[in-house]
Amino acid sequence: MEIREEDEMIRGIVAEVREDFENRKMQRRTFDAQWRLNINYLLGNQYCDINANGDVTDYEKKYFWQNQDSFNHIATVIESRHSKLLKIRPRLNVFPATDNENDVKTAEICKKILDSVCNTEDVSKVISDTVRWSEACGTAFYKVIWNPKLGHKIGNETPFQTGDVQVLSIPPFEIYPESSAVENVEDLKSIIHARAYHIDEIKNTWGVDVEGEDVDIFMLNGFNSQGLASAEHYQNSKKNYAVVLEKYEAPSINFPNGRLIIVAGDKLLHFGELPYVNGPSDQRGFPFVKQTSCSGIGCFWGTSIIERLIPIQRAYNAVKNRKHEYINRASIGVLAVEDGSVDVDNLEEDGLCPGKVLVYRQGSNLPQFMDGEHQPFDFIEEEKTLLDEFSSISGVSDMFFDNYLSKQISGNALELMIEQDENRMLATIDNTRSAIKQVGKLILRLYKQFASVPVLAKIVGDSGKADVFYFTKSDISSDDVAMDVRNDVYDSYVQKKQLVLDLLDRGVFNGQDGKLSPAFKEKILDFVGLADWK
Repeated sequence: MEIREEDEMIRGIVAEVREDFENRKMQRRTFDAQWRLNINYLLGNQYCDINANGDVTDYEKKYFWQNQDSFNHIATVIESRHSKLLKIRPRLNVFPATDNENDVKTAEICKKILDSVCNTEDVSKVISDTVRWSEACGTAFYKVIWNPKLGHKIGNETPFQTGDVQVLSIPPFEIYPESSAVENVEDLKSIIHARAYHIDEIKNTWGVDVEGEDVDIFMLNGFNSQGLASAEHYQNSKKNYAVVLEKYEAPSINFPNGRLIIVAGDKLLHFGELPYVNGPSDQRGFPFVKQTSCSGIGCFWGTSIIERLIPIQRAYNAVKNRKHEYINRASIGVLAVEDGSVDVDNLEEDGLCPGKVLVYRQGSNLPQFMDGEHQPFDFIEEEKTLLDEFSSISGVSDMFFDNYLSKQISGNALELMIEQDENRMLATIDNTRSAIKQVGKLILRLYKQFASVPVLAKIVGDSGKADVFYFTKSDISSDDVAMDVRNDVYDSYVQKKQLVLDLLDRGVFNGQDGKLSPAFKEKILDFVGLADWK
């Protein structure tokens, strides 16, 4: 009797989670449609729109002779923004909150730990993937977890610690908040992470056999068969997969440590407390960090710059295609013929190709080309205006294409123009920096929770030398230190190189004898890429 009641309870929990998931899918439907539309335009499928049912559908040209080419400026804008945002280095600087000796020592250990994680976990790639998703859809997430299958080791030595921190990049299609009207992850009562896993991986991770099925990765991520117009290039069904739903519930009166319920198919994989003590005051919290491109007001989801560029891209495509249609008419011409004077079918099929013998009825008028129309000057002006709008709205401009260098501009004025161009991306840069700082805090809190025995780690400095060190959870604190993210957006290699050359001219690096020391000369040669000249 007790076993039957337990089975009924499990089935009830599974049904409740799946019903909640379906309701959240319906609530997020409008955002899914916008993300799919953004991705379509980013990939170059720019003749589609969202219909009344919330699906992304193609719209066909009205006449067979119309040009319907895409002149994809959105992809170039996103690639440029992505490159600029990647100048935010994943190197986290840690500062002591006070001048206390213990706080200073703690900050040094925390800095080494974060550097070690950045080296071993390839955080640069995770940040790159997250920035790419946030630029395309407006929102992306980091998931910071403790993976018990990982371990610290140096070379081929046995791991000293079972488990390690793992930082994952999560696309917005996999995240389902309880409400889209809540701005911050920390303010949510619950959140669902949905992802497709192979049934063998589910068995190895949770020890439960789940019936496999064919999971369309785009169906899982909010796509349908019309999600991408060029779907034949992207459709990929995963066989023997199952969708795993991880429902995280925040601490409450009934559940002081929160709850984590994991469901796949009709099976309950896990039921327990939130696993991570990663909130303030040692509270349990969610392992997710949200990163937005442009933060929404009163909304959980951010907006992508693509949403603002879509109307401009449509107008630009229309102008360019109309110009090409004019060129086609001007070069091929429109032939006027008298009814019954020529073989129209033959003329339509072959046209007036070179050397063609045109036979027409005796006594009829000779076929002739109609007077050509003149290209409106407004086409040229509109094209230039739209290109300027791409620059002003996206915050990305290319000074070479804008002919800035052809004008007589002083160096100081050019630097001011570059700084002004970068300032338009400050909000996105600040969102990225804040997300990375929060990831750093979660990493330290996980080590504080799980590093029960001394952990061996290493970092590789700029000189290429490895620094090996031990630490335990007693050496870690995320509350007594302050963190910042190294930002090289305004500090490019060219600017650094020019600064070094200016300082050399001023003699700043010279010793007491007025000469440059051999060791410092070697460093400068390495920096400017002339190490072979030593």
